[in-house]
Amino acid sequence: MPTLTSYTHALTAPQAEKLQTLLEERGFEFMTKPYCLYAAAKAKVNVLVYEKGPKVLVQGKETEDFVTNLLEPEVLGEAKLGYEEVHHPEMFQPHIGVDESGKGDFFGPLVIAGVYVDPVVARRLRDIGAVDSKRIGSDERIAKIAFDIRNVRGLVWEVISIQPERYNELYEKFGNLNRLLAWGHAKVIENLLERVPDCPRAISDQFANPAVLQRAMQRRGQNIELVQRTKAESDPAVAAASILARETFVGWLKSQSQRLGIELPKGVSPIVKQNAAALVGKHGGEILQLLSKLHFRTAGEVLGRIALLAIILYIIGTEKNLMWNLVAPM
Repeated sequence: MPTLTSYTHALTAPQAEKLQTLLEERGFEFMTKPYCLYAAAKAKVNVLVYEKGPKVLVQGKETEDFVTNLLEPEVLGEAKLGYEEVHHPEMFQPHIGVDESGKGDFFGPLVIAGVYVDPVVARRLRDIGAVDSKRIGSDERIAKIAFDIRNVRGLVWEVISIQPERYNELYEKFGNLNRLLAWGHAKVIENLLERVPDCPRAISDQFANPAVLQRAMQRRGQNIELVQRTKAESDPAVAAASILARETFVGWLKSQSQRLGIELPKGVSPIVKQNAAALVGKHGGEILQLLSKLHFRTAGEVLGRIALLAIILYIIGTEKNLMWNLVAPM
């Protein structure tokens, strides 16, 4: 099993205070970090305790040693690391995990992936380091783990990429994102059930009333148990699905950026709006239909700015012509 280099766990307020005291006693160097109650580092381990939760994030080559020898026995009061199968046996029973990528990104498709695991596959996913894709720091690492996931013997997977043009059509049809997500999740589950018809359960992150997903299921999925819960990415099947979805989404952005000669960034940052405006200026407003999610406010902002700029340029041009006509010799 690869060395653990990242670990997250929720804390109570008293636990956060106790951990701070223990770090001070052990000579950790404290520093200020955004959104953190405190952050500290020593040797090959960094500890960040976030205000929201609170929760602790441990990173570095000595993460596993820190968790097993300090955090669990002296703060959490129980041993969990390495005992996932004892504490959460349902994660190692046959089931499907589903997750998506691109939901909050202006550019790119909505990618939904599903993974079926049995006990052997679930343990193998844990061994290769399949964790929630948001905890993996680089696209290169995502690609490496995705490659390893697809090569796990006995694993069954499915990826559906809803391209922007199709996404915009479906969003207009369904009227909101939750119904569109339910349709996509149901389609992935149905496709997997074609290959593993006896699978008893499917799990995904909580994104809507579970009845919305249940109504979206077709014939094969009517009898499967659907579980939606927060932080579902702690499940090995959901974590693996999140990685496969992220790899596909990132790959699309990269290939389209190369084709267009301009970066299609993730998210909805100012650089996203800037590059979207540049694309519209070069190719016209129709380009956004093929590259982006039109219901995002970003689309209206970009097209509005372009239209305003065109009006300003028209006014300036008109004024210049008027002035020229006034001063030009008869």
